[in-house]
Amino acid sequence: MRLTGRRQSSNVEDRRGMSTGAKAGIGGIGGIILIAVMTLLGGGNIGDVVTQVVQQQMQGQVQEKTNGKTEFTTEEQELAEFSKTILAGTEDVWVQQFQENGMQYQFPTLVLFTGAVNTACGNGSAAMGPFYCSGDQKLYIDLSFFSSMRKQLNIEAKGDLDFAYAYVIAHEVGHHVEYLRGILGKAHAKMARLDKTEANKISVKLELLADYYAGCWAHYDNEKYQSLSDGDLEEAIDCAEKIGDNYLQEKAQGYSQPESFTHGTSEQRMYWLKKGIETGNWNTTTFAPGELD
Repeated sequence: MRLTGRRQSSNVEDRRGMSTGAKAGIGGIGGIILIAVMTLLGGGNIGDVVTQVVQQQMQGQVQEKTNGKTEFTTEEQELAEFSKTILAGTEDVWVQQFQENGMQYQFPTLVLFTGAVNTACGNGSAAMGPFYCSGDQKLYIDLSFFSSMRKQLNIEAKGDLDFAYAYVIAHEVGHHVEYLRGILGKAHAKMARLDKTEANKISVKLELLADYYAGCWAHYDNEKYQSLSDGDLEEAIDCAEKIGDNYLQEKAQGYSQPESFTHGTSEQRMYWLKKGIETGNWNTTTFAPGELD
């Protein structure tokens, strides 16, 4: 991506290095990463796997503490700056898009954390990957997720994975757009009335819509800043493929169970992300008319 000279968002809380007693989490694009981690670590007890992952993700992130202040690696700091820049890009795009549609965009807050974090939705864990909480309108990211994404999901792409990383952030902002449009609240209310299998189908459509919104952001960001470089689309599509429910389940157990899908298949995730990038028509939805009533 071409990001030189771009502004950084000030809507950021840096909680890195702060200790917390959190043990559980809530999912976003990374909610299914736990399955991938279990696969790539060779399976085992879920509690043990989560503990291992959190420890791995925290190793090498914090170098030392000097005079009570946590010092981070160069890579960690670069990722923090990158995330602030991408968040600013989403702000620029969605403010304009909401205004053009007679609405007002409310900025979400990006929270950077290490290992675990307390949120209005409960306790979050790095092992769950990045996630959005509508209770406080914040998206939460442990930056070690990005290096883990490259290593544990074995993502292959031309050049750097900056656009794939941006897609992760834009996806969580996509959930915020769902919240502002009233979609997220209606979907969660509907899910509470359904059995697990049917609720999962609603969850899949929410995740695919967030993928689509991420694509719409990329469409307008590129239109405004000429930010996309050769290979960027391919790297994001490759990322979308490797976080599909079917891909991860087949890697984990040799077969997939569609009734348990919560984020969508690789084909679906690639389709909706690409469609958003190509069209930018964010009034398109993954839900049928009246489906959330």
